[in-house]
Amino acid sequence: MIASTTSFADPSHWMLLPAAVQTAVLPVALADVTAMLEKVGRSSLSGGSSDAVAEQILHLLGRQVPLAQCTIFSFQGMARPRVVGMGDRARTGALPMISQDYSERFYPLDGSQRIMKTELARLAKDPHAKPRVWLHRQAPEDVQHPEYRHVCYTQPHIAERLSLLMLQENARWLSVNLYRGEEHGRFDAAAIAQIEAFAPLVMQAMRLHYAGQTLQDDLVGLVLARLERRFEQLTPRDLDVVSALAQGLDAEALAQRLGITVSSARTYVKRVCAKLGVQGQRELFALLMEPADAVNSHF
Repeated sequence: MIASTTSFADPSHWMLLPAAVQTAVLPVALADVTAMLEKVGRSSLSGGSSDAVAEQILHLLGRQVPLAQCTIFSFQGMARPRVVGMGDRARTGALPMISQDYSERFYPLDGSQRIMKTELARLAKDPHAKPRVWLHRQAPEDVQHPEYRHVCYTQPHIAERLSLLMLQENARWLSVNLYRGEEHGRFDAAAIAQIEAFAPLVMQAMRLHYAGQTLQDDLVGLVLARLERRFEQLTPRDLDVVSALAQGLDAEALAQRLGITVSSARTYVKRVCAKLGVQGQRELFALLMEPADAVNSHF
């Protein structure tokens, strides 16, 4: 086991020591690291996918540690989290809906919330203290709430989750969650040691990715507002569809997000495209990215 952690009375969580004290040599190909960095900060509007980094983390770590899923959330203080990305190795296909359920209903019940509260309180007392990376593990039996346990663990056949938690500027947390399927069993000491060795690389990549996505999300918000002013016939549901398409969701993922059938999702997309006078997502992206002066000339 790599001597990279600090021991605590509660074995469910521990602090990762600075990367400088770690002696592990990462067994990773440069091409894999490059592939992950190429996805950093990219979304559908920049020719990528909002889930690309999560999928690449799953691929990178999965070469060393068998994993089933990866989800990434951001938390503003203790408020409702935002889904940053997700990767799924051919599970049930329900991960988008599971992630939405977690972000809307179950996150206050997560054991990692206690770590976040404690760390925020520590930094409130000492604003100059440096944020730390924490690891938190949670198994199905650690979840007391029956619906939370069923939706996030029992239904997708998850044996255990290991979370990497890092506090960003403005009291914003990033949570990278790695899941073992029942076919993999729990995280053993060797698997945890491998993840600890990769943690500094993963979390720094995620810090840059989140910063880039935040800028792009601000852009999406601006162009959606501009679109709403230009096309007054768009309903709130229409704008939800446009936002989802801008984030790279396909018809299946859109259906899961909106709680409708895939055929209904395709109908929504066709209807929105008709209202906007475009033929499919490519023309929609072109419309969204039109310069402001080009848009204003249409009024």
